[in-house]
Amino acid sequence: MADGHRHPLHSFASPPVSSAFNSSTSIANGILLNSLLTHLVASQPASLSKTSGAAGQNPRGMYNQGHQQGHNSRLNGAPNRQQNIQPMLFNYQQQSGHPHQGHAQHHQGIQQDHTGHGAAAGMMGHSAFAGGVLPSASPFSGNNLQNGHTATTRGGQAVAISESWGEQVRLRKLSQEAHAAMTEQHMPHYYARIKAQDNRGVVTNGGWATVSSDDEADRRRPWSIDKLNKRQDWHNMDMSGQGLRVLAPALFSYDFLQELFIASNRLTYLPAEIGKLRHLRHLEASNNMIAELPPEIGMCTNLKSLLLFDNQIRDLPFQLGSLYHLEMLGIDGNPLNQAIKEEIMTGTTKSLINTLLEKAPIPNLPTPRKSIIIQEDVAPNVERVKAFSWNILCDKFATSSLYGYTPTSALSWEYRKDRIMEEIRDRDADFLCLQEIATDVFRDFFSPELAQHDYKGVHWPRPKARTMADKDAAGVDGCAVFYKASKWILLDKVLLDYANIAINRPDMKNHPDIFNRVMPKDNIGLICFFESRHTGARIIVANTHLAWEPILADVKLVQTAILMENITKLAEKYTRWPALKDKKMIQLPLEEGEQRQVFPDPGPSQEYRSNTDIPLLVCGDFNSVQDSSVYELLNAGRVAPNHNDFGGHQYGSFTTDGVEHPFSMRSSYLHLNNTPDEFTFTNYTPAFADVIDYIWYSTNTLEVVELLGPPDKDYMKRVPGFPAYHFPSDHIQISAEFLIKPRKDKKIPEPDFGSSSNDRRS
Repeated sequence: MADGHRHPLHSFASPPVSSAFNSSTSIANGILLNSLLTHLVASQPASLSKTSGAAGQNPRGMYNQGHQQGHNSRLNGAPNRQQNIQPMLFNYQQQSGHPHQGHAQHHQGIQQDHTGHGAAAGMMGHSAFAGGVLPSASPFSGNNLQNGHTATTRGGQAVAISESWGEQVRLRKLSQEAHAAMTEQHMPHYYARIKAQDNRGVVTNGGWATVSSDDEADRRRPWSIDKLNKRQDWHNMDMSGQGLRVLAPALFSYDFLQELFIASNRLTYLPAEIGKLRHLRHLEASNNMIAELPPEIGMCTNLKSLLLFDNQIRDLPFQLGSLYHLEMLGIDGNPLNQAIKEEIMTGTTKSLINTLLEKAPIPNLPTPRKSIIIQEDVAPNVERVKAFSWNILCDKFATSSLYGYTPTSALSWEYRKDRIMEEIRDRDADFLCLQEIATDVFRDFFSPELAQHDYKGVHWPRPKARTMADKDAAGVDGCAVFYKASKWILLDKVLLDYANIAINRPDMKNHPDIFNRVMPKDNIGLICFFESRHTGARIIVANTHLAWEPILADVKLVQTAILMENITKLAEKYTRWPALKDKKMIQLPLEEGEQRQVFPDPGPSQEYRSNTDIPLLVCGDFNSVQDSSVYELLNAGRVAPNHNDFGGHQYGSFTTDGVEHPFSMRSSYLHLNNTPDEFTFTNYTPAFADVIDYIWYSTNTLEVVELLGPPDKDYMKRVPGFPAYHFPSDHIQISAEFLIKPRKDKKIPEPDFGSSSNDRRS
């Protein structure tokens, strides 16, 4: 666990549950959370509960009834005041998915586990304070249903009740019984007691929690396994039945919490800071006086169970529609407005959440992203070049199954393409490096649209397109580079098929790792060589999209090594590239209806003495964070042959001699590090947010002048993930403007040997 997530209660042994802690009279009504935490440290840590952390394992809990007889024994009036507590599986699957691109199924159909919900309901609120909602707030009670089945009457008319509502009624009944066990019988709080017992025997994986990706196969989500293995021994907190009126801000610093129990208190609202608990799976807040939910609850997209029985809630915020994992919204016992009540009564939690998602109004526009000046007072006669890079999210990947938190209207290609084009026009860059752009989209939309704004383009799809019929191949995504035709001449273009290059290298083609790991990935790079029509300056622009899988760090490193190796060789070739003698004769083919442009008189082609003298830009989606070997190679110029990311695999000279390149390179956005404008992500989804897109530049030939800043931080407090209405891809665009450093041609001075003897005699 990271040091920032350690809690001082970790090191305490778990003593028997203190009656002082579990008694509703031990803590004065209205106590704040910080006072409660102080009390816990002084007494015992039973309510701060550990989980084993092992992949696929779930916390166990129980309620203090004769559970061996099953749920029906409670519902049918069996004795429920037994002292012996029997364990029951708290059956909520832990998720660690990072929903994005991949070729495996992303969000599988979620089936409700009624046993699991029953267990959750068993762990509900217990306090000396009633919820404050009249029992008649809901017309449905356990007595109306036969074993939780589907019919009752309302207003004299028969109303069909869904199985989901029957389950909700049953869960509310269990919540009420658990509440009464504390308030009437003064019984110890079962959850803290059982978790304390369980945690004495917790055995983690060498003391480190592991994360399971369960059945949500992640697509292009480059999370770091090392980061996920940070030590974290507890993920649960139980503050039920403590008479709390307010939740102090300190609670929401525990952003690793997966289960939070605040039932049977005196809470009248949930703070907006609840949105910081992005890992929360289960929130139990029944038997309070909560009148409304904050919109920020929509940030807790990992919630599978949100139990709010017996509160005073009338309406639900539209932001609740973002909770696409939610299986049970426990809302019975609240004075809900009729429309919401009928929606969930006759349907399911899923149908209600989807209704809220789709009917939500389009939010107001965020504050525009500002341009950040890095270098002021740049001479007006210095040539400048502006690069723009964006993974635009291929249409075939933008599905509701993958992006369940995004309204379908915001996810549709017809909507997104216009927003993408609007952003491209506004940035007006010299070079556009786009990833995930399909062949038909390049041909039928971007090329004609961008031609109206002086752009010409180069595009290659991923190599698998060669194995498909033309119709299917047209939908394969790839990389594209667009350039301002009035300013730049395309001299050369090269496709890099990383897998094909690797298997044909003499030092690699006999290694099984090449065939088993590198060859199955059809990622590509694109290298273009341009000359300025105005000054004759030349520049290399590369665009790439690397493998996304976190377990393929070695493959990403190999792909980057191949990219830089080929840029190095091509740059050597370009130093010998002949000068253009008559640029006026270079005319581009016209699109239908397009008029011939009149270009200014060109400058002479510049010459370069070495491959590192040519200005270089390397853009793309690298699916690699700052502490990766990919970043290290590009930034430092070398990666050792025994680097951990190689993982013991054999890749020819890369793993015998190491990998290196001759360029002095830097990430353009490094200038914003440790400033208020520092980027925290370029890829943003509920389960992953980090910087993985870059614009690299050669520092000896280019200087950063201006950068496109990050999105508005306040606006992001209610946006759980992209795509969204005002962010049409799950990546954000990055853009940097550079000046091309003036050439410093070295002139050989005439030698000065001093005066000769003949000179002196004369």
